[in-house]
Amino acid sequence: MFEAAHTWVELADWVPAVLTGTTAPDRIKRCICAAGHKAMFNPAWGGYPDAAFIGLFDDGVLSSVRATLPDVAVNIADTVGTLSAEWAATLGLPEGIPVAGGAFDAHLGAVGSGVKPGTMVKVIGTSTCDLAVLPMDHDLADIPGVCGVVPESVLPGAYGVEAGQAAVGDIFNWYVHQLKPGGGMDHAQLGERAFALKPGESGLLALDWSNGNRTVLVDQQLTGMVLGLTLHSSPEEIFRSLVEATAFGARVIRDRMVEYGVPIDRVINCGGISIKSPMLMQIYADVFNCPMLVSASEQTCALGSAMAGAVVGGVHADFSAAADAMTGIREKQYAPISANVAVYDRLFGLYKRLHDLFGTREYAENQFGVMKDLIAIREEQRG
Repeated sequence: MFEAAHTWVELADWVPAVLTGTTAPDRIKRCICAAGHKAMFNPAWGGYPDAAFIGLFDDGVLSSVRATLPDVAVNIADTVGTLSAEWAATLGLPEGIPVAGGAFDAHLGAVGSGVKPGTMVKVIGTSTCDLAVLPMDHDLADIPGVCGVVPESVLPGAYGVEAGQAAVGDIFNWYVHQLKPGGGMDHAQLGERAFALKPGESGLLALDWSNGNRTVLVDQQLTGMVLGLTLHSSPEEIFRSLVEATAFGARVIRDRMVEYGVPIDRVINCGGISIKSPMLMQIYADVFNCPMLVSASEQTCALGSAMAGAVVGGVHADFSAAADAMTGIREKQYAPISANVAVYDRLFGLYKRLHDLFGTREYAENQFGVMKDLIAIREEQRG
């Protein structure tokens, strides 16, 4: 396939190219979002990885494609061209209006949720993507285990920091549809019963690696676990433990970003699960010890794209102004409950022990106490 290929074009670059009638390979502009996070593009080393470096592990095929790639990339505040007559007629829009540079869906979802310094956006679906930004006039070290620190991949003038979990909603769907708990209980039934439980009441602790670990261990050969099962464990207890596991995994990501200098004072969530599951949002608020906000838009990726169009079209002066005018937060917010926070801090400590035991080479401490601690917490919560 590479031998037949002339160049490589991401879909996020191809769509703007088609809309502007610019499909000649040497004229297509590449967005730094895709180039940076997926192809290691960085202006600090002249764009894409050096051809000599690629040659160290390539027989010449990939190097020939590298030679066709440009040395500059655009962000979503840049104009890649103007809307062609054909697509103007198809879309019912004026011919010649500017078309913004592309970006990945989740990154535009962060824009559509109102991401800014100090605010993390969690795009929660079958998997998750966690995005934060930091102004480029701040020093920012490489952050071990994240999926990329790329200048202007989310907002112009800011580093985009991307991380995420390889499965979240997929874990819940696996449990509901594959295992058919309780004879076939659905998400709503399980969620209602699980929400009635106290933190730690189940005596269960799970690892959220059913599809490997994307961040911060970056290991696809890690697998899931539910620890503490007994003959009395119920479907809703297992379900809640899986939700809690995704919350613990998300906290590991948040803590890693903060540890390396990315301030996170609040969290905005978007995606269907954040709207449909009050249980999950409350658990996340308690595990993070931080309010969980939910984007007002159900289509934040599309909204972020529209905001880019509004900025390059001159409707709004910049993305801060666009966010003030076009984004919002739902009235329902989830505040941490102090009693729950205290229990989850204890459970998170146990999660981290399992996380490091199975996910790292260095951790060798005996784990005899984990099951006993889970039982102790369970008995306390049951009174």
